[in-house]
Amino acid sequence: MNINRVFPTAPFLSSAAHGSCSRWSSRPVPLSYRLLDGQDTLPPVVFLHGLLSNKDIFKAEAEALAKQTGRKVLTVDARNHGDSPHSPDCSYEAMSADLQALLSKLGLSPCVLIGHSMGGKTAMALALQKPELVDSLVSVDISPLATMGSSLISEVLAGMKAMQLPGNLPDSQAFEVIDEHLKLFVEDSSIRRYLLNSLVEVNGQYVWKVNAENLWQQQHLFLDNLHIHGIYRGRTLFLRSSNSSFIPPSNYRKIKLLFPEAQFQTIPDAGHIIHIKKPQEFMNSILSFLS
Repeated sequence: MNINRVFPTAPFLSSAAHGSCSRWSSRPVPLSYRLLDGQDTLPPVVFLHGLLSNKDIFKAEAEALAKQTGRKVLTVDARNHGDSPHSPDCSYEAMSADLQALLSKLGLSPCVLIGHSMGGKTAMALALQKPELVDSLVSVDISPLATMGSSLISEVLAGMKAMQLPGNLPDSQAFEVIDEHLKLFVEDSSIRRYLLNSLVEVNGQYVWKVNAENLWQQQHLFLDNLHIHGIYRGRTLFLRSSNSSFIPPSNYRKIKLLFPEAQFQTIPDAGHIIHIKKPQEFMNSILSFLS
């Protein structure tokens, strides 16, 4: 069966569902979040998801971390993702400002930032701009420097845009068919699982819970150099995969200029979505860093 012919173009949650995004604004947007309670004596942990994902991608890790460490743990939807408002401004400066406003509102600084991919760059942006707000930092498979990965983003977005499912299928069957479709664009099963986290059913129709049209138009921003001046001297871990090109060892020297205390750890064969492909190794690395 040719799934491309059977299913027309996929819809995405419209900006109307999240408030107006028709006007460019540099003001922070109110981010959707989930906060797990914990001790006030330890720096809280903040998880920041990657491009095309949402806060639920770290739900299990956040709950496990809160239970094992006693810390407050915050998961956040970035602008244009999940339940957070849409905005035409996809810059890291804007996403950093959103996060800064949320941390101030919740009184959660200084905090430990753990960010994957786009979330890692957002975390680095905040650490460089406002180091006093960041106790320590974990960047998961992303460098502050420009990296090779634009073709992957284009392929993923193309796969998401090219399909739609009728709403009369059980969830298990629907997700199975969607996964088969995504295989045409994305070979890595961990990336497909990552994408399915952003699929929801609304009024009997499956939609992607991201502002994909705007992200498509500005995809060049996500893998470019982080154009923010500053130095962050706090503890920093760059957690990378042995088979990912997002933190090449050739970047290490320049990364240390921005993050002098940076340490680098490699997890074998973990792909770009480390927390999905190697969840136990990911958690072990985070717990070791926190201890």
